Amino acid sequence: MKKLFNTLYVTNKDAYVCKKDDNACVRVDGKDVLRVPLHLLEGIVLFNYAGASAPLLYACAARGISVSVLDEKGRFAARVEGPVSGNVLLRKAQYEVAADPTRSLVLAKRFMAAKFYNSRAVLLRHKREHPENGDGLSNAIDTFSNGLDTLGSVASREELLGVEGGAAHVYFDSFPSLIKDKEVCAEFVGRNRRPPKDPVNASLSFFYTLASREIATACESVGLDPQMGFYHQPRPGRASLALDMLEEFRAPLIDRFVVALFNRGQLNRTDFEFDAGGGCFFSNAALKRVLDAWQKRKQEEIKHPFLDEKVKIGLLPFVQAQLLSRYLRGDMNDYPAFCWR
Repeated sequence: MKKLFNTLYVTNKDAYVCKKDDNACVRVDGKDVLRVPLHLLEGIVLFNYAGASAPLLYACAARGISVSVLDEKGRFAARVEGPVSGNVLLRKAQYEVAADPTRSLVLAKRFMAAKFYNSRAVLLRHKREHPENGDGLSNAIDTFSNGLDTLGSVASREELLGVEGGAAHVYFDSFPSLIKDKEVCAEFVGRNRRPPKDPVNASLSFFYTLASREIATACESVGLDPQMGFYHQPRPGRASLALDMLEEFRAPLIDRFVVALFNRGQLNRTDFEFDAGGGCFFSNAALKRVLDAWQKRKQEEIKHPFLDEKVKIGLLPFVQAQLLSRYLRGDMNDYPAFCWR
């Protein structure tokens, strides 16, 4: 269990939440393990849903406390709310900012600044830890430094797309320098997808997709529309806001994780299969193994740079979604995008 801001996250699959006096009471194996006064809560998010009592749901609805339910795979399933909801006002604010090129560009720059900062930080750390591979990373490090300096003068989304595209090309040119497995590196010739053509791209695409779904769930849980983005433009069936926020997490959480899978020997060339069209995918055995590793990774804690407190990696999308919703409501002057330390 973790209380962040005014939201209670219940991640224990055996937990049951009920109302006791004027508190939300969390029980595990019949024992009370946590009580939070209802007047301190704005929301409750239930992972691996075990149950919540009807009196609790009624009390939350009456007080305007939203209760979000996620299924066993962490996907948004439902939200319980009373007749008066602030979500319509939050989404109205979200749509207004998205429709304003100037205001949406401000947020788009925040996402890109975090992406550039985090990508450079990942490369710098690898260079320090593996100086023998440092020469292959210097150009990309300089590119992200220059990109950060350039962002302030970017005047349009189209210009920002050009800056990001150039930096991404240099970044993935340097990516083989991060991976020890030479057989895997030999097949990697830059970023490709739909379908991915080699093991590294297959791994990146899979976890980017997985993370974007988790971010979309986080957006739903706070009342944001995951399909209305500020940098990625809305398209039918695309969670554009989730893709915006994914930019903050690509390098520090996903790219590093994929590199570690190969460098620790948890993945190699034999763990992948190819279809008739040349698409590369995990074998069934490898898929189970990497999903298990991903779930364990999400249980690790880091210190959030804005909150200055320890947070499980799996809760980071929910933290950022809450911060973004507060910014859109006008409760914060700026959106503090996630910058990895």
